[in-house]
Amino acid sequence: MPLYEHVYLARQDASAQQVEDLTNQYKGIIEGLGGKVAKTEYWGVKSLTYRMNKNRKAHFTLMNVDAPAAAIAEIERQERLNEDVLRYLTIRVDELEEGPSAMMRKAERDDREREGRGFGGGFGGGGRLGGDRFGGDRPRREERPREEPEASAATAKEQ
Repeated sequence: MPLYEHVYLARQDASAQQVEDLTNQYKGIIEGLGGKVAKTEYWGVKSLTYRMNKNRKAHFTLMNVDAPAAAIAEIERQERLNEDVLRYLTIRVDELEEGPSAMMRKAERDDREREGRGFGGGFGGGGRLGGDRFGGDRPRREERPREEPEASAATAKEQ
C-alpha cells in the first residue's frame, strides 16, 4: 500500500482533547478501510503565517499513514465537512520517517539551546568570549599586519 504523511490544522478554540478525538476518528476511518496509522504527532498550537477563517493560531497534527488511496480520500472528505479543520495536506512518500519528525526535533533542539545559555541572556550575554560575532577566527587589531601610509600616499599621487 502507498505511504502518506498527512497534516491537518484544527481551530485554536478547539481543545487538545477535541483534536485528539478528531485524530482517533480519522485513525478509525483509515483502519476501517484497510490501512494503518504508523505514527501520530501532536505539534501543539502554533501561530499561522496569515489568518485562515478568522483564526491566527491552529492545532497542528501529523499522521504517518500506510493506507489505500480510498482511505485517504475519505479522511480528506471528512475534514472538508468538519468545521474545526482549517486546512489539511497529504503527501505521498517513498518511506515513512522513523523517530520524531523535523518539527519535534526542532522543539527539542530549541529546549537544549535555552538550557545551555549562560548568564546574561540577551545581547552579548552568556556563552561567547571576546565578543567577536564572526566566531573568533578574525585576528585581533594588534595582530593584524599594518599597511604602510607612504605606500598608499604614493599610489594616490601616481593616479
